[in-house]
Amino acid sequence: MNPAAVAAFARLGELELYYETQGTGPPLVLIHGSLMTADLLNDYPARLAARRRVITVELQGHGHTRDIGRPLRYELLADDIATLLDHLGLARADLVGYSLGAGVALQVAMRHPGRVRCLAAMSVTYRSDGLHPEMTAAADPGTVLEQLSNSIYHRAYLDVAPDPGLWPELVRKVLDLDAHPQDWPAAQVAAIAAPVMLIVADNDIVRLEHAVEMFHLLGGGVAGDIHGLPAARLAVVPGTTHVGLCDRAEWVVPMLAEFLGEASG
Repeated sequence: MNPAAVAAFARLGELELYYETQGTGPPLVLIHGSLMTADLLNDYPARLAARRRVITVELQGHGHTRDIGRPLRYELLADDIATLLDHLGLARADLVGYSLGAGVALQVAMRHPGRVRCLAAMSVTYRSDGLHPEMTAAADPGTVLEQLSNSIYHRAYLDVAPDPGLWPELVRKVLDLDAHPQDWPAAQVAAIAAPVMLIVADNDIVRLEHAVEMFHLLGGGVAGDIHGLPAARLAVVPGTTHVGLCDRAEWVVPMLAEFLGEASG
């Protein structure tokens, strides 16, 4: 558990969603990536909690949250986040998501637009071809399990999971999600009403061209000196990989703080 964080479970129908809360101020829901626990977000929760009430969740089947009998799908996980806001009595909140969590946050903004004040998405796609081609190749679950054995993701899961023996099932469900075609309508992305900040590593698994394409859909990439700055922002973190973004809180959080602060103005 992150320092100074208070842990709890939210009963959301069949799902008991684990979350940690720290800090005070406007609510911010922080959503991890595939196979991660809250702790693997490293310094992000604590740094964001300097100005916000940060609610760091662990999605279905991840970390402390038990799996239930349904596949992992962005839309279902997004509905879980909206239901969590109901459980916490929050009309809306800021959302910050990484990788899988960024896609979930994007779906919350599309499916439950009134619940999102502003959104920051780190390493997100809205189509499968937004990833580099080698990332979309079919993966053998046995090979992936072998590659992940004793990895930081595997060890973190074993440390906190209510049933550590379900690790292979989590990996299988994540691979099934990755194999499921992602083709969200561009018009739905463009219609997101909340201010959006896209963050991508310069050597991410997400193609830079795709990030720029999303930025344009959200109204960015204009001649700002003439037309003014749009609500959307794009940050490219230099000298960084997809996984490495988790170690860049010292760089990224000040940009997030400015974005979130200006969005409230």
